[in-house]
Amino acid sequence: MSETVEKISAHEVAAWLRRHPKFLQQFPDLAMTLVVPREDGPAASLAGYQLEVLRDKNRELSRRLHDLFAISQENERLAVRTHQLTLALMRQTTPAGTVRALAAALAEDFNGDLVRVVLFAPVAGLEDTDWVQVVPREDALLQPFVDALREGEPLCGRLHPDKQSLLYGARVEDVQSTALLPLDAIGLIAVGSRDANRFYPGMGTLFLRMMGEAFAAAMQRFAH
Repeated sequence: MSETVEKISAHEVAAWLRRHPKFLQQFPDLAMTLVVPREDGPAASLAGYQLEVLRDKNRELSRRLHDLFAISQENERLAVRTHQLTLALMRQTTPAGTVRALAAALAEDFNGDLVRVVLFAPVAGLEDTDWVQVVPREDALLQPFVDALREGEPLCGRLHPDKQSLLYGARVEDVQSTALLPLDAIGLIAVGSRDANRFYPGMGTLFLRMMGEAFAAAMQRFAH
C-alpha cells in the first residue's frame, strides 16, 4: 500500500512540475540537491542547469576573493604608510616641520589634489604658505565646523558650500570631494579631490584617524 501511495505522489509531483517549469528558478538550492541521469535527452537540461549554477557561484566567490585581496593589500600599504608617517612626525624638530610632514603624507597616501590646513594658532615658519591659514578657535568663520570639531570624527564626501569656501578659497570650484580631519586642539586638515567619487560618505577612515592622532601627539611636544 505504501508503495502505491509513493508512486502516486511522485507522479503528482512530476505533473505539477510540468505545469510549473520555472519552479526551480525560485528554489535554486533544491535544484542543487537533485540527482539526474547524465545521458542525453531532456533530463540532461537539469544537470546543465546545476552546472551553470555552480559556475555562477564559483565566479562570484572568485570575484569576492579578488576584492578581499585588493582590500587587504591596500590596508597593508596604508598601515605601513601610517607607521612611516608616525616616525616622520616624531623626527621633526619644529611645529612647522611637523605640519609639512603631515601635509606631504596626506597628499601622497590619499591621492588628493589639494591639501589645506586651518590652524587655531599661528605656527612660525608657515606664514608664507598658501595652503595654511590661521583662524582662531572662537572665530565665527569656524561655525560650520562646530559639530565636526566636537565629534572629532573624520568626514568624507561633498562638504557644505560654507565649509568648502573656508577651506579652499579661490580654488573651491576645483574640489568635488573632501576627506576632512577635525582636530579639536589644533584645527582642520583637509584633502580635496577633483574626483567626486574619490572621497565618499561611508568610506573607511581608520587610517585617517590614526594619522590625526599621531599628528596631534607630535604637535603636543611643542606646546608650552
